[in-house]
Amino acid sequence: MDVCRIALVGATGAVGGVFLKILEERHFPASDIRLCASKRSVGKKLKVMGREIVVEEVTPRLLGEVDIVFIAAGASVSLEVAPLAVKQGAFVVDKSSAFRMDPDVPLVVPEVNGDDIADHKGIVSAPNCSTTPLVMVLKPLRELSPVRRVVVDTYQSVSGSGAEAVEELRVQSGRLMGEWDKTPDDPPLVNGDTRGVRHDAYPHPIAFNTLPHIEEFWDNGYTNEEMKMLNETRKILHDDRIAISATCVRVPVMVSHSEAVHIEFERPVSPDEVRETLSSFPGVCVVDEPKSNVYPMPVDAAGKDEVFVGRIRRDMSHPNGIAMWLVSDNLRKGAATNALQIAEEALRRGLVPRLKDSAVG
Repeated sequence: MDVCRIALVGATGAVGGVFLKILEERHFPASDIRLCASKRSVGKKLKVMGREIVVEEVTPRLLGEVDIVFIAAGASVSLEVAPLAVKQGAFVVDKSSAFRMDPDVPLVVPEVNGDDIADHKGIVSAPNCSTTPLVMVLKPLRELSPVRRVVVDTYQSVSGSGAEAVEELRVQSGRLMGEWDKTPDDPPLVNGDTRGVRHDAYPHPIAFNTLPHIEEFWDNGYTNEEMKMLNETRKILHDDRIAISATCVRVPVMVSHSEAVHIEFERPVSPDEVRETLSSFPGVCVVDEPKSNVYPMPVDAAGKDEVFVGRIRRDMSHPNGIAMWLVSDNLRKGAATNALQIAEEALRRGLVPRLKDSAVG
């Protein structure tokens, strides 16, 4: 791969921190690294690949001095920065929802639809952290039999909401377990009742609780997160015929999203066929010995890039159905790792505009 100059927008956020760690782990060929964040973080120093780099503010000049821009910030930032970066000649990998459903912007998980990168017009989007593990299993399983319907229930960690939510879970848990003295303003807790605990990240306390509500509700009763899973999965797999219903739940877990998935195929597919197929697909790891209490768990997936699959079994409710359980680190494969893989694929294919002349294969 060609050596390139990169910029990371959102360097001080939860995904940004993981991104910088993975950048070093994967030996990404960056000759120059520029770190950008909001004005309150400008001037802060972050250690990357053994050296300290000062956080800067995003400017047109900076965007014109790099080859690839990674955006790990909110959609409003992406909508402002991405077009400007493209105008300056940079290739953009965007993690936000800003461009995912734009017909002119490829939405990519490299193991699933890496060829779509070739159609980029300067921007490539990475999907939502709950969509990514789902398409990683649907892609190879569609080779066994076409998929007609998917019902997926997600159990999503608080890190999907950012560093503030992680800290809120930590503080709430400590408060409820009595690890810290309550302040004079804290109401008394009765029989583990969490309703008196302060909460800012979510509409209700998350410690020792679950919230069947991620992002705003649509008029159809589904949340925005659930509709992302429907629309993004169809776009990535190039199949608008797949029927998908999702229920997305926030759970008191720090890192890693879990999913209970029920798949209806056109013809019967055996659990052994599913295990064999998934075991040979890049980026998927089958962990499936439930009688020995061996199955994917968030604590085991955290810090790893694979999508872990277990509890593979026939769906008793449908003759052509398979049920399974997925777990994936939402900050890595669900976000930072996938973004870096997109850039690596673009470099390998010679699809980074400023490096096209020197691309090798």
